[in-house]
Amino acid sequence: RPPGRDSEAVEEYEETLTTVLIASGVSRMSARVLTCLFVTDSGSLTAAELARRMQVSPASVSKAIAFLESQSLVRRERDERRRDRYIVDDELFYQATIASARANDQLVAVARQGAAVLGADSLAAARLENVARFLDFISESITRAADQARAVLRSGPDVSGR
Repeated sequence: RPPGRDSEAVEEYEETLTTVLIASGVSRMSARVLTCLFVTDSGSLTAAELARRMQVSPASVSKAIAFLESQSLVRRERDERRRDRYIVDDELFYQATIASARANDQLVAVARQGAAVLGADSLAAARLENVARFLDFISESITRAADQARAVLRSGPDVSGR
């Protein structure tokens, strides 16, 4: 832990953040990895650093990273020593939000396909069309809000005056 920070308070916060991430549907190991990345000033750690910090196997870290990358929650870069570094940054939240909206778009298309297959006079078709309309609206709203809010991520708080 960096000097000047209350180690106990940081550990309590890490546990709280991990618990909230788990409650939102992230696996425990992925939540722990994400928490470690969030609380480092650099927002970047290698697999070995993550494994050491969390006291787990590199294989556990690898599996968690694979999931987080698939959800656009972390990105991978090679450092000067050719090691993979896993990074969280502000742009990733935008990308993850857009990816979520695109996943909704797929559900919209499949719901509409089901409505067409079941026929216009079917109650099930009407239900699927309502789901499609709802998700379409949500997806458009999320995309519009993410685009508008992107500036917030880029103009973060000034933390240089510590």
